[in-house]
Amino acid sequence: MMNSSTFYFGLSDEQQMIRESVLNLLERILPGQKILSLVQASEFPSEAYAALAAAGWMGLPYPEQHGGSGASFKDLAVLVESLGYHNGQVASAYLTTAVYGGLQILHGGTKAVRDELIPSIINGKKLLAIAMTEPDAGSDLSAIATRAQEHNGDFLLSGQKTYITCAHIADYIVVAAKTSPKLGYKGITLFLVDARSEGVTIRPLKSLGREMVHTNDIFLHNVVVPRERMLGELNSGWANMMRGLNIERMVLAASAVGNCQKIIDYARTYAKERRAFGQQISRFQAIAHKFADMQIMTETARALTYRVADMLDAGLNPIMETCIAKTAATENNIRCADIGLQIMGGAGYMMDYEMQMFYRDARMGPIGGGTSEIMRNVIAKCMDIS
Repeated sequence: MMNSSTFYFGLSDEQQMIRESVLNLLERILPGQKILSLVQASEFPSEAYAALAAAGWMGLPYPEQHGGSGASFKDLAVLVESLGYHNGQVASAYLTTAVYGGLQILHGGTKAVRDELIPSIINGKKLLAIAMTEPDAGSDLSAIATRAQEHNGDFLLSGQKTYITCAHIADYIVVAAKTSPKLGYKGITLFLVDARSEGVTIRPLKSLGREMVHTNDIFLHNVVVPRERMLGELNSGWANMMRGLNIERMVLAASAVGNCQKIIDYARTYAKERRAFGQQISRFQAIAHKFADMQIMTETARALTYRVADMLDAGLNPIMETCIAKTAATENNIRCADIGLQIMGGAGYMMDYEMQMFYRDARMGPIGGGTSEIMRNVIAKCMDIS
């Protein structure tokens, strides 16, 4: 790991504690070889998740009146970067419930729903997924076809969602559905669906990476959702989803930054032990420059990420800046993983080492949470260049 003065620069004492506590906890509960075993078995990191909840980390983004920590956005960025450093899939497991699904409940749920579920989110007893993407509606969420029709005062949901992270272990799924199809994106509403409801079928998918928190197809057939499980007002789904985008992009960037640093440290350990032509390979300039390039990319992405966290804490709406941070961090994550694998050579390609997992997992970054192409569209629009 980097020297402490650099690694902790700009962080408060509390934020330094977050980083140290989380990394120490995860290293003890979920060491590298155990991660590889869970990946091979496509098994959710339940023990690590429970340990994070027991230590209070699930409550970090929630107000104190709901039993949370009332933390700042920068606190959240530090936490997620630390999770991403240990393993990006652990960060994803945390974010799916605590941020993506949970904050929709916090902001859109009725008082009864909030009182019922937020304590269970914070203590780790209830897991969530959020279902927006469909086979014919990915980047263009206004094109979703899942319907929610009023029926006897409640709603009937029918449709299909795809590539939904952690749906296979979720107790509840936040589902985006059309309630007024003629209104396009203005006719979307969010619903909290019990994953055990009649008419809900969840089918795991096999993907290139991220096997611990893999994606799933969700099929909804006349699923009854009580009206009180509607999140927000009728037809307010688009605004509710957009409200969380800056946070989502910030935490995705933070996770990628943490993983970039992990790749550097992992490859450095190998390069100091591996010898060729009578010396450590880390002493060859060709290898040293690769490490320098990775550190440049990591520090650049970290600076962008913490900047948008500070902007969010200042009450700003940094749409362009969060898109830049997310794009830079996730694309740099791929580049770091590629370079790290090259440094390790054949060993990096072998399944006994974590590097191959870093390489496979990183490729999802510029796709999930808004593709890099969409991010660039938003950035260009914010620049008002037309």
